[in-house]
Amino acid sequence: MEDAALGWWGVPLAVIAGAIRISTPFLFVSLGECLTEKSGRINLGLEGTLVMGAMSGYGTAYLTGSPWAGVLVAGLAGTAFGLLHALICALPRVNDIAVGIALMLLGTGLAFFLGKPFIQPTAPHLPAISLGFWSEVPQIRAALEVNVLFVIGALLAVAMLWAFRATRWGLIIRMAGDSADAARAMGYDPDRVRMWATMTGGFLAGVGGAFLSLYYPGSWNEGLSSGQGITAVALVIFARWNPIWCFYAALLFGGASTLGPALQAVGVTQGYYLFNAAPYLLTLVIMVLASSSRRRLAGAPGELSVTR
Repeated sequence: MEDAALGWWGVPLAVIAGAIRISTPFLFVSLGECLTEKSGRINLGLEGTLVMGAMSGYGTAYLTGSPWAGVLVAGLAGTAFGLLHALICALPRVNDIAVGIALMLLGTGLAFFLGKPFIQPTAPHLPAISLGFWSEVPQIRAALEVNVLFVIGALLAVAMLWAFRATRWGLIIRMAGDSADAARAMGYDPDRVRMWATMTGGFLAGVGGAFLSLYYPGSWNEGLSSGQGITAVALVIFARWNPIWCFYAALLFGGASTLGPALQAVGVTQGYYLFNAAPYLLTLVIMVLASSSRRRLAGAPGELSVTR
């Protein structure tokens, strides 16, 4: 009702708020997948990692009273799933896409089974930074309330871009992703490089899951994730494996996700469900545009299974 009082000005405010809040899990999962794919491996199991991170983070925060302990445990759970993915994919004649799908089902099923005792209890939430303190309008204050994890994710995107271009380990990851033979010739084991990259990517995906359960929407239930983990894979392809563009794409998806509720708040009810489907339609459009015959998979690491 407050959005209706603002009229159509409430729509961009709601989209801005959504771009900040809803983009955060997209951001962490896409950065984790970007790192994994840069090393030459694709991990479709990040949806399961995200849900497992959400459950373990919420349960830990409830049991310890510390949301940051929940974030840490969520990241460690994601790391364990990343390690499992890496170890299985290192075996001969194993397809990383099939392994990812299996781990996605394992992660979601395990989270639903272990998380049943935490559906009702309330865990402490992560803190937020109020950038709208200067305004007396509640909608502006809400739109400019930024969670700490969003700030960390934005800084991490910049740090990853710099590291890929200017650090030794960034060069090693890119080399393993572009040519396993070149990595071996330089004395590096590509499977070991990919293992550490996949583990780190799993940690970031787990942190993204903790954001879902400990801040927005801020609860644990079996329908918490709406496919952010899978969508993040398309997001990385759209971003051309560039961490900064992952950040921009996450904001775009976050804003699109709030378009339907924002329009409904000002009285636009026709086509409500179509607007709710905006992120998924956007994913399809992005994949079509990204598959242009001229620029198809431009910038993709050479060792990715999708490029062979």
